[in-house]
Amino acid sequence: MESHKFDAMEGTRFQNVVWVPEIPSTNTSLLELARNGGQEGEVLIADLQTQGRGRRGRVWTAPPGTSLMMSILLRPPSHSLPVRSASLVTSALAVATINAVSEATKVELGIKWPNDLVVDSPNDAPGDLGYLKVAGILTETLIVDGEISALVVGMGLNTGWERVPPELELVATSLNLLAGSLIDRPKLARTILHNFENEYSDLLQPSGIETLLEKMRRHSSTVGRRVRVHLDQSKGTPTLEGRAVDLNETGQLVIQTDHGDRQTVSVADVEHLRLDAR
Repeated sequence: MESHKFDAMEGTRFQNVVWVPEIPSTNTSLLELARNGGQEGEVLIADLQTQGRGRRGRVWTAPPGTSLMMSILLRPPSHSLPVRSASLVTSALAVATINAVSEATKVELGIKWPNDLVVDSPNDAPGDLGYLKVAGILTETLIVDGEISALVVGMGLNTGWERVPPELELVATSLNLLAGSLIDRPKLARTILHNFENEYSDLLQPSGIETLLEKMRRHSSTVGRRVRVHLDQSKGTPTLEGRAVDLNETGQLVIQTDHGDRQTVSVADVEHLRLDAR
């Protein structure tokens, strides 16, 4: 099953980076490894996922070899990262990827809250979202006795599409199409992992959360925009509209609603509303 294995990445915790041609899900495999005592720093990359997952149980698929699909197993030291801040690992990988992509291609990605990497859409057609998705990140956590025992953060990054399928023209795109050149996936993966080592290490420092939040605000494509937030309908408030004005201390989105109050959103789908300058 294994196609090749990187050398241990010098200067990082990533000492076992395995690349496979096909797997059901890189996140699922590393979560199972974590439950069975797997060590921090395991990295699994696949050319094809047959059961890839996104947020809230969504299915995520891509043709073989057209995306960088990578998951990372982490074990934060005791008391270094509160459970309520676990989602900031998603943000650390987002910032690491944005910087790696900029270095490799000059393409500037933004973070659409909470976990997508996007570019502004050049379209202005009915159904246009105002952005095109290039990557999605999913973090899953194992909690033991109220603390994070292990954490797996996975990403699917579109890197090698021949063309955008007609059904996705208003939704997504790929790095190679944006850059106008081929993407070296192994090289990009190495750069992302080196960057992520730095971002994750910094996050675990006493001032790490605030430092990361400042980077998130700087790269955010959501903060400053008018948005429609689709909440959990079981709570009786299916949507709210307003302006995304900030991120709080755990990375949750702060909305100034049309009713004049502020609400903090932890889990939701956020729609960017058109015809509104940032």
